[in-house]
Amino acid sequence: SVLKTMVRHSKLQKQVLGLYRQFLRAGKEKPGFLPRIREEFRTNARIPKSEVMYIEYLFRRAQRQLELLKDPCTKQLGAFVKPRREE
Repeated sequence: SVLKTMVRHSKLQKQVLGLYRQFLRAGKEKPGFLPRIREEFRTNARIPKSEVMYIEYLFRRAQRQLELLKDPCTKQLGAFVKPRREE
């Protein structure tokens, strides 16, 4: 049945999915934002579920970024990229 295949999400996962939807809605109004939003969420989707503190940090940071995105004066998003260490 369909119910057996449904995935149960934690509270944090539901919050992140809701935030993603809000970003998509806000990004629709601004050209070029949707690909960047999708890329950022896809990249961070690879973070292990066990990294709760880091995920919560990113969630809070994303909430602040969403407020900036909703601002009519916002024309572009910047990103600070942490360089990867050579392994």
